[in-house]
Amino acid sequence: MSDAEWQAIEPLMPRPAWLHGNGGRPEKYCRRLIMDAIRYVADNGCKWRNLPVDFLAPWRTVHSIFTRWWQDGDLYALHNDLREQVRIADGREPEPSAGIIDSQSLRAAETAAAGSRGYDAAKKVQGTKRHVIVDTLGLLLVVIVTAASAQDRDGAKPALERLRDWYERITLVWADSAYAGKLVTWAKKHVRLTLEIVKRSDDVSGFVVLPRRWVVERTLSWISQRRRCVRDYERLSEHHEAMVLWAMIIPMGRRLARSGSPKST
Repeated sequence: MSDAEWQAIEPLMPRPAWLHGNGGRPEKYCRRLIMDAIRYVADNGCKWRNLPVDFLAPWRTVHSIFTRWWQDGDLYALHNDLREQVRIADGREPEPSAGIIDSQSLRAAETAAAGSRGYDAAKKVQGTKRHVIVDTLGLLLVVIVTAASAQDRDGAKPALERLRDWYERITLVWADSAYAGKLVTWAKKHVRLTLEIVKRSDDVSGFVVLPRRWVVERTLSWISQRRRCVRDYERLSEHHEAMVLWAMIIPMGRRLARSGSPKST
């Protein structure tokens, strides 16, 4: 990443315990180097073992830090702080009040666990499905990975539950017709969310940009620009969720670098 990106991201990084006098050894490798190595895997789609030696840190070290940051919640904290800073730079409130939900089926490589795969008959895809909820700027709020055989409505329930737990201000979520039916009533009753269905007009043929729904479609295209996210290569669905977060951290860091350093909240 560029110097401007690092200046925007570094203040938001979780501080290691040893800096606060809580024990532990000082980190051996520079955090910027580790972040660049993880971003390289996400962006170029290479195997962990094939990390270029230019990063200096052994691939096992990079992978273990990638795993630890996910398990400790540090990755979500960094991602969410970046999203808040991007929203503030855009003149918005740090926390959104509305979201858009959608899903995307993708093929799974042979490295993905067999138990996490399924067949999406509608898309004719054998693999997994990621369910995402984004804000009105297209910035990621929630991502959950299931087998591709899972119905959109079934994957939406845990995603909406997580959305309610994490974001108290959100009251409205837009969705397409795949989420219509009993899910609308369930969302209102169990998670106190209004699920508004944005339907395509029957009088229109061909490609049409639909209000609100195009925002989440654009986000899915942003995620797919990172080669590691074009297919599901991860043995654990949690690791694919982590890769999706890294896929969004990259453009958010660049946006902050263009707009200046993070602002205090």
